[in-house]
Amino acid sequence: MEHGGWADERFGAVADAFARNLAEHGEHGAAVTVFAGGREVVNLWAGTADERTGRPWDQDTVVPVFSCAKGIVSVCAHLLAQEGRLDLDAPVARYWPEFARGGKEKITTRMVLGHRAGLPVLDRVLSFAEITAWTPVVRAIEEQEPLWEPGAAHEYHGHVFGFLVGEVIRRVTGLTPGAYFREAAGDRLGLRAWIGLPDERTGDLARLTEAPGRPPMPGPETLITRMVTMNGALAFPGLDEPHGWNDLALLRAELPGAGAVASAHGLAGVYAAAVTGLGGSPRLLTPGTLTGALAELSSGPSWSGFPDVGARWGSGFLLDAPRFRPMLGPRSLGNDGAGGQFSFGDDEHGVGFAYVTNHMIGHGDGRASHLVTALRECLT
Repeated sequence: MEHGGWADERFGAVADAFARNLAEHGEHGAAVTVFAGGREVVNLWAGTADERTGRPWDQDTVVPVFSCAKGIVSVCAHLLAQEGRLDLDAPVARYWPEFARGGKEKITTRMVLGHRAGLPVLDRVLSFAEITAWTPVVRAIEEQEPLWEPGAAHEYHGHVFGFLVGEVIRRVTGLTPGAYFREAAGDRLGLRAWIGLPDERTGDLARLTEAPGRPPMPGPETLITRMVTMNGALAFPGLDEPHGWNDLALLRAELPGAGAVASAHGLAGVYAAAVTGLGGSPRLLTPGTLTGALAELSSGPSWSGFPDVGARWGSGFLLDAPRFRPMLGPRSLGNDGAGGQFSFGDDEHGVGFAYVTNHMIGHGDGRASHLVTALRECLT
């Protein structure tokens, strides 16, 4: 398998774990990047970006990273809060008056970040064209009534998370979340991560593939299927179906809950920029801001009765959770993606990490965890 990149000698165990993933876990194409103290210490890639043409993965390859988008959106929300432009504990309606309908008057942005707002799905059935137009989703959110008393329970908010927090960002800044991220950090720091893939980057895009034997989604009426497909308008995984995740029309749109496209280097750079700073630039988020983001908001069984899998949520981020998504410790926060991708930052260890792949495995996928385990060993 073709491969490239490098790893600092101290982080050789990460390179070894990456090589084992390639040999043992059916990788097609993948990459891993680690920053430590704002300095790149691992940047590795290997395999095939497009199995149809044999195009190799290289350092510029980008791939859909699904819900890793939530980390980008959450960094933006916390940056605005740090600047005093957004109060995460104020009602959303302070910034978005039309939101205050149907029992949503007291919902705060932090409730949404913690998946506690009671809005995991929308009742209105929207077309793909409506979803990618943004405003129809905003109107559907305004009309929606919470499924439970806001703040009283949690359920993963899927796509609604991104549109809801994204609209708050738009009301505060005048920019959609993808545009605000590029203005606030992405362009200045040269981060290869986008919510809404630019046309000029489509030539670097890896093509997703799905591992055989992946279990099918439950019926279309179930909460989880409604959540991840927006009531059937999006295919999942359905990579090559109309509006599946290899569809350029989907990837060019702003789907801020699950539609980011990034390289491993770009995604790790988002977290490194947040927790340590990059290239001599000051860190985006102060220790105090991160402490607020790290406070646990949700864990345990969900509102719909989904069992406790060990996941823990802070304000917009997964927290270190040995049974679900182990990281480096109590100062770690990140997000994962449906394809197996994972990214996080930790200011105690000064680390920004990302692993991305184009081969979707599903339940039991341990590829990212093997890399994090190796990273942990390198830091002890």
